[in-house]
Amino acid sequence: MSSVGNAYPVTEGDAPKRHEWPLWEIFIRGQHGMSHRHVGSLHAPDAEMAIKNARDVYTRRNEGVSIWVVEARHISASSPSDKGPFYEPSESKVYRHPTFFDIPDEVGAM
Repeated sequence: MSSVGNAYPVTEGDAPKRHEWPLWEIFIRGQHGMSHRHVGSLHAPDAEMAIKNARDVYTRRNEGVSIWVVEARHISASSPSDKGPFYEPSESKVYRHPTFFDIPDEVGAM
């Protein structure tokens, strides 16, 4: 039998055990933007390597000024089906509406 073979040994009755690096979600802030936007995902062993790989994969010609990486398992999201009950209480809180406050002219990018 050849010594070249499966990198993941199979034990009798078991499927191969594969250990994947965690999945990271990548957010990049462009030079002309004020916020980060989601650009994709990648696998990496840790946050430092995820940032380096994200730089190589998702930025070109120095357009990014900041990269955020978040391990995918730490992201939680609301369901679109919960839109009504989830957002409805905000209608009664007028102080949260942007028209409630007077914004000084000195404040930019609002």
